Amino acid sequence: MNQRILYLLALPVFLIAEAGAQQYVYPAKGQSAQQQKSDESACYSWAVQQSGFDPAKPPPPQAATTPPTTATGTTPGAGMRGAARGAIVGSALGGDAGTGAAVGAAAARGQSRRQNAAAAQQGQQQQQAATQQQQSAFAKARAACLEGRGYSVK
Repeated sequence: MNQRILYLLALPVFLIAEAGAQQYVYPAKGQSAQQQKSDESACYSWAVQQSGFDPAKPPPPQAATTPPTTATGTTPGAGMRGAARGAIVGSALGGDAGTGAAVGAAAARGQSRRQNAAAAQQGQQQQQAATQQQQSAFAKARAACLEGRGYSVK
């Protein structure tokens, strides 16, 4: 549920950023349509060179830097470590070590899944922020180039 709330809060920010990415170019010095097309192409290439970002070729999604997980989404060995802790606690409290191990394993797997999901989500957010910064740098470079060639860019 918290993830759904986070997405709902992030959606308007994303939409505003996308709407702001559109640039309008006006030939302020009476440039012809052919000249404008040529200048926009040159400025696009220059902006890619300056910013290191090409909107036509966005970077591929990066692999998460989280540890490898099993098919259930847990870190390998999490259940075993939890079972060992649970067995120790279960026997120390005068209870059944086997029951303690089962409870410990289940708790450790659940915690591992939550931690891995949170780390993956954080990685996605960081990648989105980096991509937005690159898009902004590209847009600024393109606008600077076009303005230098006598266009009004908004």
